[in-house]
Amino acid sequence: MRAWLLARRSIAHARVRSAVLVLAVALTALLPFAVEGLLGSVSGSLTARADATPLLLGAPGSRFDLVLHALYFRGQVDAPLTMRVVGDVRASGLAAPIPIHSRATARGWPVVGTTPDYFRFRGLDLAEGDLPFLLGECCVGAEVAATLGLRVGDKLLTDRRSVYAIDDGYPLRMRVAGVLAPRSSADDRAVFVSLPTAWVVDGIGHGHAPAAEQPEENVLATGGSKGTVLDRGIVEFQEVTDANRGEFHFHGDADELPVTAILALPDDAKARTLLRGRYRVDPDARLLVPREVVDEILGFVLRLKTFFDANVLLVGVATLLLLGLIIALQIQARSREIETLQKLGASRSAVARVFAVEFGVTLALGLALALGLAMIGVLFAREYLPWL
Repeated sequence: MRAWLLARRSIAHARVRSAVLVLAVALTALLPFAVEGLLGSVSGSLTARADATPLLLGAPGSRFDLVLHALYFRGQVDAPLTMRVVGDVRASGLAAPIPIHSRATARGWPVVGTTPDYFRFRGLDLAEGDLPFLLGECCVGAEVAATLGLRVGDKLLTDRRSVYAIDDGYPLRMRVAGVLAPRSSADDRAVFVSLPTAWVVDGIGHGHAPAAEQPEENVLATGGSKGTVLDRGIVEFQEVTDANRGEFHFHGDADELPVTAILALPDDAKARTLLRGRYRVDPDARLLVPREVVDEILGFVLRLKTFFDANVLLVGVATLLLLGLIIALQIQARSREIETLQKLGASRSAVARVFAVEFGVTLALGLALALGLAMIGVLFAREYLPWL
């Protein structure tokens, strides 16, 4: 207790010196603490969403791109599947398929076309409004709504992927039908639409005035097996309304319409095994276990972190040596103080305890400050970094 009292008085007396030492320790330990916190947060977020998704079906290509696209709506896949594959999975009776089609953005946020089953599967609740059941409607995540200031009834315009792509379709002005409650997941940062709406946004479907109302120069041919053939220069509707909803249509076979990924929900472990075996030899589709892919991604990150840890260790050793030098210089500079303590009857061990407590308190305060700053940094990152 006497050593603690003397150490506390010494720290209070030399405030500037003590503050500099505390700050030096805090800045040295801040980065390792922050990196550990961020990695733990990222790892927990990634694995939780992957664990909740049993199987994932996509076209052959990068498995990392497919998982990041389907689970977190980041990036694009190499090629799409078709609705025929969705029907095949459903017809097998082994799993319930949830198709996803996401190639477009709206004000920079990913536009995700899916079915109502997706909202039930993810346990998503509505803060207001309804799900996007009708063509031209959308439901925005909590973060999208907060950032863009959207409410039910507002309009949201999609982006064009390229001003040079003539087959991209026109931007579609969608009506906000609902706003999702916050979930602290990738769903907060997405704009959800029905699959037909996603296809219209993608330029696969469109709406225009009936052929009978088109100017003569826009009609290329009439009659025949294809009916009336119109020129591509016709003006397409850029918003779906009650008046023109019936004029929107898709050309081609409905089974050939694209989906970028399929979430497969098997009925049981046996169905899961059978489904994996079926698509193991399919050349046109690949079946993944998201958790296995996420673990592989995290494995790369952790291997890179090994080099960072080695660097941190070297910096830590250098810092400890520097602190040791500072302590030695402090003891030498405070020789008169030590001499006074000894004249007052303090033994050499008592003086050593005073200095040990003083520098121990300084080190503890520095580490506590570093930990607090690291926690604030992780909270800040979770708020502003979209992958956490």
